[in-house]
Amino acid sequence: MQQTDYSVLMSVYLKEQALFLRESIESMLSQTIMPKDFVIVCDGPLTEELDTVVSEYEERFPELFQVIRIPENVGLGRALNEGMKHCRCEYIARMDSDDISLPNRMEKQLAVLNGQQVDIVSGTLTEFDEAAPDGTHKRSLPETHEQIRKFARRRNPFNHPCVCYKKTSVIKSGGYEHFEGFEDYYLWVRMLMAGMRGYNLQDTILKMRATGMHGRRGGFRYASSIIKFRLYLLKSGFCSFGDFIYTVTGHVAVSILPNRLRQLFYHRVLRKR
Repeated sequence: MQQTDYSVLMSVYLKEQALFLRESIESMLSQTIMPKDFVIVCDGPLTEELDTVVSEYEERFPELFQVIRIPENVGLGRALNEGMKHCRCEYIARMDSDDISLPNRMEKQLAVLNGQQVDIVSGTLTEFDEAAPDGTHKRSLPETHEQIRKFARRRNPFNHPCVCYKKTSVIKSGGYEHFEGFEDYYLWVRMLMAGMRGYNLQDTILKMRATGMHGRRGGFRYASSIIKFRLYLLKSGFCSFGDFIYTVTGHVAVSILPNRLRQLFYHRVLRKR
């Protein structure tokens, strides 16, 4: 029997924009297969504008929306762990509060989860901002589990903004744990090491707002996090010494570039048009 029930898991915090939040929520309410459950975690106090949007949907759809309010900002990983406790469905679709899912995203992901022995499904996304609202750069990832496992030794194997995973599989792997800048990648590696299987749709299923992304992936603090995370992969046996040297050298070098050059590198080398 095909399982089509799923929860949406979203976290929102003070610096988000109300218009983007509304667009993000509406994109999930416009899916060809509607969610059965929508969990919004308010990670600390919100602006009045954000609160208004959250309260509006909570009042309009009281049986669908669950709003979880955390008194202080605890960060994305901890907020998602708290929200996951309240998700009613086995399948959980992650959704960021400023991205836009394409209407058939969940139909495609549910087809994979029902048709294959996998625990996590992601897909291709396009990056956009106000200067290029239609999106010109794609982040495509390896499709099969074997390809994903190999790719993960050097790069993040899933697009976190559009993953859909089994709740029990994530919990068995320990859930999100704090690792500054790498909470999602850290979870994927632990899931893969625990024997969980993944798949990446080659279709574009989400538009990701990339404004400010390249700035967040730069600086000496981020470079320090890169080294710590790569040391974890090496010590855990997930990657080889060669993988460690290759990724640390390249990733750190890119992180300390001026923001404009780093953005150019992402667009020309790491993304497809």
